[in-house]
Amino acid sequence: MRVLAIDTALGACAAAVLDSQAGAILASESVPMVRGHAEAIMPMVARVMDAARCEFAELDRIAVTVGPGSFTGLRVGISAARGIALAASKAAIGLSTLSALAAPHVAARADRTIIAAIDARHEQVYFHVFAPNGTTLVSPRLDRVRAAVRAVPVGPAAIVGSGAALVAAHWPSGSPTPRVEANAAPDIGWVARLGAAAQDGGTAPKPLYLRRPDARPQDAGRLPRR
Repeated sequence: MRVLAIDTALGACAAAVLDSQAGAILASESVPMVRGHAEAIMPMVARVMDAARCEFAELDRIAVTVGPGSFTGLRVGISAARGIALAASKAAIGLSTLSALAAPHVAARADRTIIAAIDARHEQVYFHVFAPNGTTLVSPRLDRVRAAVRAVPVGPAAIVGSGAALVAAHWPSGSPTPRVEANAAPDIGWVARLGAAAQDGGTAPKPLYLRRPDARPQDAGRLPRR
């Protein structure tokens, strides 16, 4: 299976092509980025496809991160993936950024609970807690950092993502010191691998926000309908 992976959800703009039968990433590119994903993603996809010597017709599916993450970034990546999938008549698969952050640690089979955490500001994090074998212990949610820490079982742990240092700063003093990896974005290669392994639900990817946008229409300012 050949998978084109796209990630614009967090602090990077990234794309990769995976050949799962060969067990190899054919080409990938990732650029740290807070803004400008909309302008960067399609030229990057073109470069990665050229480097992989792969035509869009040769792809089996397109995988894209759907959140949680930046509202604008999510829309950019999902729109790109859905547009490519429609034009190439391929399936598009949506993947959680939290699952993508945790994936290499699950694959390593270390005997540690895995906490994927994304900084949501104001002492809050998006987080997802996994058992060492990858099963979910705490489903993806938005909560205060202290609440996230209390949800983690006592024992060896790995904390990954942009909120990792924040969670580690609130770690109980009596618990084993966790392994901390403050990734700004998931490894695009793991997004591609998850995309190859995921079941195709037959529905187009949609954003996983976990909270409402900060900017909302003001009801008092609406004009009455005629």
